[in-house]
Amino acid sequence: MGLGGAFLSMAQYNAYTFGVISGRGWVCIALVVFGQWNPWKSAAGALLFAFIDALQLRLQASTLNLPYEVFLMMPFVLTIVGMALVSRNAKAPAALLIPFRKEER
Repeated sequence: MGLGGAFLSMAQYNAYTFGVISGRGWVCIALVVFGQWNPWKSAAGALLFAFIDALQLRLQASTLNLPYEVFLMMPFVLTIVGMALVSRNAKAPAALLIPFRKEER
């Protein structure tokens, strides 16, 4: 999440502006659960979110007579719907939130 935020503020916009992340950090946490702690599934979910984010930009430029706020919330609403559908079957790793101590093998 930190690298993604650094990319947005340094490479994408070439400056830091308030609200540049716009809640995408929570989407990253949701993507880990959506991918069921599998890196490849999480990457596929990230690509899906990016596609929906790009689609909402395209739809804003279309001739649809809807307020732009509807399109801005579309990726986040679909993230919530995806989480509601997938999180029922998600199983966290057994060692989640258990501190690692090398001497306790």
